[in-house]
Amino acid sequence: MVTLKHLAEQLNVSVSTVSKALHDSEEISPDTIERVKALAKYLNYKPNKVAISLKNSKTNTIGVIIPNILNHFFAKALYAIEKQASKQGYSIITCVSNEQNLKEANSLQLLSNGSVDGFIMSIAEETQLKQQTDHINAILQQNIPIVLFDRVSDDLDCDKVIIDDFGAAYEATKHLLLEGRKHIVLISDIDGLSVGKLRTSGYLKALEEHFEYNNKPVIINIEKGESIEERVAYLFKTYNSVDGIISVDNTSGVVALQKALKLNYNIPEQLSIIGFSDENVLQFTDPKLSTISQHTLDIGKEAVQLLVNRLSNNSPDNKVITTIKTNLILRETTKIVK
Repeated sequence: MVTLKHLAEQLNVSVSTVSKALHDSEEISPDTIERVKALAKYLNYKPNKVAISLKNSKTNTIGVIIPNILNHFFAKALYAIEKQASKQGYSIITCVSNEQNLKEANSLQLLSNGSVDGFIMSIAEETQLKQQTDHINAILQQNIPIVLFDRVSDDLDCDKVIIDDFGAAYEATKHLLLEGRKHIVLISDIDGLSVGKLRTSGYLKALEEHFEYNNKPVIINIEKGESIEERVAYLFKTYNSVDGIISVDNTSGVVALQKALKLNYNIPEQLSIIGFSDENVLQFTDPKLSTISQHTLDIGKEAVQLLVNRLSNNSPDNKVITTIKTNLILRETTKIVK
């Protein structure tokens, strides 16, 4: 069966452009509309009448697309989404993109045939790195509401639930500066993602504002496929004066703590460490790791509420961006600042 995607590929345009052209949108030039319609006629493209019919009635089902089911943050968010959706009288269908753009696009196409009323999703890593969001825009152009959470894109005009990633890293860095730390290093294995960039910016801004801080910022980026243990070992070998570490992902903070203990660092007297995660890491660390709490359950709950409001026509015309405040939870790997 010929789809919008097939037409788009042959014409070397976006799926969104094809959809708009077939509906004579004023955003599309007359020449492009003519080309699209000519190819659609030649290939005998037919809109899915069943899908169109289904879209006109409610299914009370939400499509949820997450990048990684093994990631504790996304697993916990999914739990919260299902629980809140059930309270609102909705069921969910879950797909996992495995961080792949194509799998994400296929999941959207599969469920947008009338199986769900709307989507809640966090964008795949490949989608963000390649900045390819046409497949998501194509769904929005069909007036199917989407709520993005955590990983979002400025190119998508839809409701979003985010945390204050910039502010979270800024606050953590400021705390280490208040401790009197002179050589603070940031570790990240999510540098290519929107959340990773914002957290790095928060770290840099805090250092920039602290005029008494003399060392240059040090950012240890861990690329896909690289060993976190090897990169953390490189950190301690190269920067032996490090006295503060901020991890903006949910793994490297634990690895840094374990490595520091093996190197006989006195924590937190000689070195303070702050991780960016929630309680799933705590049972594995001794001393207990100070962390930035993301309030994942609140994120999932708010995402469902935004979508239900949109489906019930209880939302403003403008898209809603909800920011969930984070908390810096100080435990045994940081000093108490009076």
